[in-house]
Amino acid sequence: MRRLDFPNGPLFGRRAVLGLTLTPLLFGAARADEEAAKMPPQPDDRFVFLTGPKKGQVTQIDDLPLGGPQVQAYPVSQDGTVRNETPLNLVILTRFDPAGLSEETRARSAAGVVAYSGVCTHQGCAVNMWSKDRDAFVCSCHGSVYDPRNGAEVLAGPAPRPLPSLALKPADGAVAVASAFSGRVGGTQK
Repeated sequence: MRRLDFPNGPLFGRRAVLGLTLTPLLFGAARADEEAAKMPPQPDDRFVFLTGPKKGQVTQIDDLPLGGPQVQAYPVSQDGTVRNETPLNLVILTRFDPAGLSEETRARSAAGVVAYSGVCTHQGCAVNMWSKDRDAFVCSCHGSVYDPRNGAEVLAGPAPRPLPSLALKPADGAVAVASAFSGRVGGTQK
C-alpha cells in the first residue's frame, strides 16, 4: 500500500480534525455572546458608562451628579457581557434626592437613582441632552422633553408617551436592574 503525502502535511491529521471539531463550538460560543449582548436588560445587570473618562466602567451611585444631568449607559451582565448590540438597550441614569421623586418613580428607584430608556418614544433618537432650566431630559432630534422625577412624563414636544423605566435595586455601591422596562422601548411604529 502506497502512502500519499501532501505538501502541507496529512489532510486529516490530529490538528486538522481538532480544528474541524472545535470550530462549530467556537462559532456557537460567539453566537451565544452576540445574542446575550442583544438581550434587553436582565435582573441583576449593572450599568457601564457609554462615554467619557470612565467609558466601559461600572457606573457607581457616587458617579452620578445629584440633580442631573443624565449619564448614558448600557446594561452589563454578571459575566461581563455588555448588552450594547442593540440601540434599544441604551439607558439613561440620573440621581435625585428621593424626596423629590413622585411616589411611583421613587418605588422604581434605588438610592435616588432612576433609570429610563435612552430612546425617544417619538422616532427612536437618543435622549442625550439635559435642560438645566427644567431639570429634564431632552431628545436632540425633535426636542421632546421628559420629567425624570415623575416617570419620564412628556413635558413638551412630539413624543407620544413617557420613556419606559427600569426598576432598580442597590448593588454594592452601584445599582442593578430589578425588573424589565415598564413599557415598549423605542419610537412610534409606522
